[in-house]
Amino acid sequence: MKVLVTGQGGQLASSLIDLAPSGTEVRSLSADELDITDKDQVLQLITTLRPDAIINGSAYTAVDKAESESEIAHRVNALGPLHLSVAASEVGSWLIQPSTDFIFDGNQETPWKTDSTPNPLSVYGRTKYEGEQAVIERCRAPWTIVRTAWVYSTTGSNFLLSMLRFMKEGRALRIIDDQYGTPTWSGSLASAIWCLIDRKIAGVQHWTDDGSTTWFGFASAIGELGVETGMLQSMPEITPIPTSEYPTPATRPAFSVLDKNDTWSLLDGAKCMPPVHWRENLRNVMMELKHG
Repeated sequence: MKVLVTGQGGQLASSLIDLAPSGTEVRSLSADELDITDKDQVLQLITTLRPDAIINGSAYTAVDKAESESEIAHRVNALGPLHLSVAASEVGSWLIQPSTDFIFDGNQETPWKTDSTPNPLSVYGRTKYEGEQAVIERCRAPWTIVRTAWVYSTTGSNFLLSMLRFMKEGRALRIIDDQYGTPTWSGSLASAIWCLIDRKIAGVQHWTDDGSTTWFGFASAIGELGVETGMLQSMPEITPIPTSEYPTPATRPAFSVLDKNDTWSLLDGAKCMPPVHWRENLRNVMMELKHG
């Protein structure tokens, strides 16, 4: 199978390359090599390469910055998937479009299902939802939308690496404790995507690691595991605070835990590992960071 991955250098693209199944020919392109906002370039390249599947690892993910850069966010998160949908339709490539829990407003206390009504609160959430709609409305080839949440890895810019840096600097941290979601290792998401492709599972799917927590809970786990693994000398000072004490340009959903039961059921089996609790994956990633 020949697979094109956009967004080379990003967390998801890196994990997709590292975890590609044996026998898969992966062509990964950076934004400099393939600008998904350029419809002519996208069409020309994909009709030339004719991949069996396209995984869109490109995204504008600076949630707060998107509020002042809405046009850029729209081009990458909405127009990019539109152009990929048109090109995928031309050659019959399976299109996999990652999306986000931020398409929901968070105004409920039960996990969001794949058919729950989106109501994004931010430019980032809105443009990602527009990207979903572009795929649904314009892709005439098979497609899969994979919503996920709170992605982190050993590289790039993410909550885990930021917290570890602050903790090693000895900072006293004030972390929001009334926004709920699920930390998700990028490798877990990548493995799920490869399984979705292998099993030809289409439609809207939800994938995160198991369990849920708040940003304060996530930070506390990082501190505890940092001490346990020897990455930190002592448990850092972390104070839980409400969202109201940490205003940001973008409004975030208070509860964005995704209901993954249907997708987990589809992926259960010998080739696709069952979901792992977020804290277990966090421990594994931190051990990887420790040992370089």
